[in-house]
Amino acid sequence: MEAMEGGGLAPDETKPSNKAKQTSIGRKKFNMDPKKGIEYLIEHNLLAPTPEDVAQFLYKGEGLNKTAIGDYLGERHDFNERVLRAFVELHDFTDLILVQALRQFLWSFRLPGEAQKIDRMMECFAQRYCQLNPNIFTNTDTCYVLSFAIIMLNTSLHNPSVKDKPTVDQFTTMNRGINNGGDLPRELLVSLYESIKTEPFKIPEDDGNDLMHTFFNPDKEGWLWKQGGRYKSWKRRWFILNDNCLYYFEYTTDKEPRGIIPLENIQVREVQDRHKPHCFELYAGGSDFIKACKTDSEGKVVEGTKIGAFHR
Repeated sequence: MEAMEGGGLAPDETKPSNKAKQTSIGRKKFNMDPKKGIEYLIEHNLLAPTPEDVAQFLYKGEGLNKTAIGDYLGERHDFNERVLRAFVELHDFTDLILVQALRQFLWSFRLPGEAQKIDRMMECFAQRYCQLNPNIFTNTDTCYVLSFAIIMLNTSLHNPSVKDKPTVDQFTTMNRGINNGGDLPRELLVSLYESIKTEPFKIPEDDGNDLMHTFFNPDKEGWLWKQGGRYKSWKRRWFILNDNCLYYFEYTTDKEPRGIIPLENIQVREVQDRHKPHCFELYAGGSDFIKACKTDSEGKVVEGTKIGAFHR
């Protein structure tokens, strides 16, 4: 790609296999849109269309955004719910006290903000925990309610915006009668309270590290003028080529791209324009449009279809 500045790469030494490329593209698609990412991986035979295989992929989490994992697991669709159950079953909570099991579980994805999604996740967690530790609680409802209470306690104790921090007595009072109408041992509730007070849950932070890993060692990088938008205006953007994808940024210091253009089945042709030297165009064979993802004016990810023209 002549208009991209950067050192040359030896194809035999640096080019990953086609399967590895497609897997990398699938991960990036998942991080932008979990549903479309999974569909891509299944369509390219990189994942079997089974809840167990998808759950294993999410559980390993290689290169995946943990917020995206949480969003996918929380969706109220039959397949997603089956994936959630399979995902929870990959966790081994045997002989772990409840707060330790919660720490392990909540580190494997980022808990979504919607109460209904959290409810489904914690219900599956409670069932799995009680299955592996059958003598701790009289029923799964007790485990479910207490798990929710622990998460709320973590927020109340460690969120700076919460001024009135609950005391251990308030925590034990709040959880009276949840054990099938009876009370849990006070020493159990006190130990849970002290554990959360001393060590808050580690919440996975999606700070762009998954993307920064992608951009750390690009195939090519450099400034290009890109034509796009409703009025076909030219804008200067910083481009990175890696794993058969083009990423473009407004500034070189940006952590997240303004847009992503997968180059699968995309061709390049030179455009003759005496006013714009070294001009080329991306196009899809058999179509005037190529698919791309970009961020809109509000920072939301949207899918666009466009012809891509570029020059130095």
